[in-house]
Amino acid sequence: MSKILLIEDEAAIRRVLSRIIADENSSYYVEEAEDGIKGLEKVKEKDFDLILCDIKMPKMDGVEVLQSIKAMKPEVPVIMISGHGDLDTAVQTMRLGAYDYISKPPDLNRLLTTVRNALDQKQLIVENKQLKKKVSKKYEMIGESEPILQIINMIDKVAPTDARVLITGPNGTGKELVAHRLHNLSQRSNAPMIEVNCAAIPSELIESELFGHVKGSFTGANKDRSGKFEAAHGGTIFLDEIGDMSLSAQAKVLRALQENKISRVGSDKDIKVNVRVLAATNKDLRKEIEEGRFREDLYHRLAVILIHVPSLNDRRDDIPVLIKHFARLIAKEQGVALKTFSDDAIARLQGYNWTGNIRELRNVIERLLILGGHEIDESDVTLFASK
Repeated sequence: MSKILLIEDEAAIRRVLSRIIADENSSYYVEEAEDGIKGLEKVKEKDFDLILCDIKMPKMDGVEVLQSIKAMKPEVPVIMISGHGDLDTAVQTMRLGAYDYISKPPDLNRLLTTVRNALDQKQLIVENKQLKKKVSKKYEMIGESEPILQIINMIDKVAPTDARVLITGPNGTGKELVAHRLHNLSQRSNAPMIEVNCAAIPSELIESELFGHVKGSFTGANKDRSGKFEAAHGGTIFLDEIGDMSLSAQAKVLRALQENKISRVGSDKDIKVNVRVLAATNKDLRKEIEEGRFREDLYHRLAVILIHVPSLNDRRDDIPVLIKHFARLIAKEQGVALKTFSDDAIARLQGYNWTGNIRELRNVIERLLILGGHEIDESDVTLFASK
């Protein structure tokens, strides 16, 4: 049910508008307040999905009420109701964050359409927050070992800045989790984070993928296309496995970092971009530089901050908490019963050589949950997780 608050000092208008809105949809519940002060009291006490507020009222006018609502609950849409002489003020309220304004006497179709649209927008905001929370949970960093606590501490210091970060570490250690935490805690968190797996894109297509192309620039380029840097404008671009990027693409990335502009393949027109660049690799870039496969100048541009993610073998103390985390996550995803792990099972898993790191551990936990007994013991680990 959508809860709507109507703040209006004229009783006749209040009753009519309340009835019209409630009759429009059985899921609309309308509460009334005869002035701004009582309206604000209701806003403090309850959560509303939408507020309609008159501008000219005794005790406190609508502009003051709007400002107070936005200070308390900025996500709630507010529709202002204005008399013909209040239009300039109504426009002012839009600048102060009002969703829209309706003139008196109201056009009923416009009123109801505006109410529906405002409630739809509120629902989208709620869903977006829930999705962000879900995504944030997906990329949560789990661990209590000293190496992980040091990484989390560094991320928390670096994230609010625009400093470029190079994340290193073996495959499967969770370098992408570091990148997501950096973005989620940054000033750019409301803008997109665009991920590019440089190893998964053929070398002949990587430049088009990153910078876009113009129609006819190569076979198959049937129309103009923007690239990942443009898509990340205002946000973050995460260049995963950057050690596999071609030298020609490296040169263009270097220019983007130096000049904050790119050009599409086949075009000489510059496009300004404002992105924060995060990069990750499982390779030793110093060795790649010595062997001529990676540009040293690009390395120094990327490695303003270096974060190394250790292998699972170097943080075995985190294995028990990771087991519990993955067990809860996988049980929910797969719709299977959540099972406990005996101490000997956990000890056995701690003793393995985890060449595949966190990714391998997650796969093993999933296998044990599906195939193991009610409680996972050492025999289950021997049978289903043998290496």
